[in-house]
Amino acid sequence: MYFLSVYGCGEDEDRLAEVMAGAAMLDTAPEGAAPEDRYRDCDDDDRFVAVGTQYRYGGSLKNALAHYREAAGADGWRPSTTAEGETVSGCFTKSLGGTTAYLGIEGPDDGLLQVEIVADRAGSQWC
Repeated sequence: MYFLSVYGCGEDEDRLAEVMAGAAMLDTAPEGAAPEDRYRDCDDDDRFVAVGTQYRYGGSLKNALAHYREAAGADGWRPSTTAEGETVSGCFTKSLGGTTAYLGIEGPDDGLLQVEIVADRAGSQWC
C-alpha cells in the first residue's frame, strides 16, 4: 500500500517544475539560435523533473558552451564538478526550489541545441 501512495509525480514535483520553468537560462540563447520547442516533464518512477528549451542553431558546441558559461555564471550557476574536482563540460548547478538543479547544454545535433534543467527531491546528480 505504501508504494501506491508515493508512486508518481505530485504537487511537490509540480511546484519544483514551476520554479525550474521560470529559470532565465531557458530563455538565454547564443546569437543565431531560434527557439524551436519548450518542454516540461516528470518521471513517474524516479520523480525527477526536467524542463528545457530546444533551439534551432547552426553554430558550434564550442560557441554555445562559451555563451552558456558566461550567462550561467552571471545568473548564479556554478560549473558542475566530478568527485575528483574536474569540471564537467556543459553542466552547471544551482539551488532551485529547495534542491540542487542541474543545467545541461547538449548539441547541436541535427541543428538542435538543447538547454535542460533537471532536479529531484532526492538530491540526485544529473551530469
